Amino acid sequence: MIGFAGLTHLGLVSSVAAAAKGFDVVGYDQDAVLVDEINRGQLRVVEPGLPELLASVRSRLTLTADVTDLGRCDVVYIAVDVPTDADSRSDVGPVEALVNAVAAQAKPGAAIVVLSQVHPGFTRSLRGLVEKPGLARLFYQVETLIFGRAVQRALEPERFMVGLADPAEPIPPALRQFLEAFGCPILPMRYESAELCKISINMFLVASVTTTNMLAEVCEAVGAEWREIAPALRLDRRIGPYAYLTPGLGVGGGNLTRDLATIQMLAAQHGTDAGIIDAWNENTAHRQGWVLGLLAREVLSSVEKPRIGVWGIAYKEDTQFTKNSPAVALIQALRDVPVSAYDPAARLGESERPAWMRVASSALDACDGADALAIMTPWSEFAQADLSDVASRMRGRLLIDPFGVVTPEAAAGAGFIHHRLGTGRMPSA
Repeated sequence: MIGFAGLTHLGLVSSVAAAAKGFDVVGYDQDAVLVDEINRGQLRVVEPGLPELLASVRSRLTLTADVTDLGRCDVVYIAVDVPTDADSRSDVGPVEALVNAVAAQAKPGAAIVVLSQVHPGFTRSLRGLVEKPGLARLFYQVETLIFGRAVQRALEPERFMVGLADPAEPIPPALRQFLEAFGCPILPMRYESAELCKISINMFLVASVTTTNMLAEVCEAVGAEWREIAPALRLDRRIGPYAYLTPGLGVGGGNLTRDLATIQMLAAQHGTDAGIIDAWNENTAHRQGWVLGLLAREVLSSVEKPRIGVWGIAYKEDTQFTKNSPAVALIQALRDVPVSAYDPAARLGESERPAWMRVASSALDACDGADALAIMTPWSEFAQADLSDVASRMRGRLLIDPFGVVTPEAAAGAGFIHHRLGTGRMPSA
């Protein structure tokens, strides 16, 4: 039997995926209200396919607010989401508390696996508290879920990276049987390597994202088209077909920025060089100003009492999370300029929503009287919009579409001036 401690995003998706692989699963969270909501099919997490998958595995999934129920499990994952502060620094206190609570209930020989993202050295620091003769053993496993694609990633992982106190020791049979059910490579390594492995993956992603954004801006300046260049890069074996080559508005969300902050902290502690991260952060700040710059140049400086429509508040599509969202940064920067914003899933709390922002009831509602429309999150719903209807509701014709949600042909057909990241105006002959 497999257990998961923590039923927010990471724990809920992971426990449902484990049940989908045929295992009996116990999902625990100390929040009894949350457990009751999930048992009734009411999810606080927005993930495509998750409600349907949960419904299909209910017979193999026990959800509980009683931590003693985890004592029946051969493997227990610590899967609480790690909160970060305004500077993207992690608070691992809840992880440590949960490890101790689970260890007190674990049956002899059980494997306790930290799945939550922690800094290098964390797991080994807890080993003495958990591993006692005849009791549980402690492991670390790298989680690789992606907001908006978490279900697919949980069901079809590319590989498992498992941290052990000594990678020469065998992985316990129960844990190995569980991992082998997913049919992907299993890579044992020491605790510290596994903890740093997750951060390393995200560092390479940030490097790719930032390089793409920098080159896309060059395209805009010289009249090139990034969408013509990207396919050539994907065919280069040194870069590959799955590279992050879609231009964006900097690095958003909480996971990548947390890892940047962690590496900066480690570099400061150990005297290593992490200056490249300063450059990445500066590029993010620069690219997040792309939309505001267009608005300032083409609307705010010339239109009396301008109004702006915004589609999308979440930092990316198919999730409700808004941490480090370019849309939120834009709305906050448009101080005292009336903004009507719509998102299918994301909501801003009362303390986060500025007085000049109106929450629109629909995508079309956000367009009423707007001098410009900015599509800040590439939800699929927005790609289906009738641009003629959109134009009829707006006062102006500026469409800022960083991610290319709508086609240039459709935008032109509706009379819009259309701007996309990485697209420069064609030089004259």
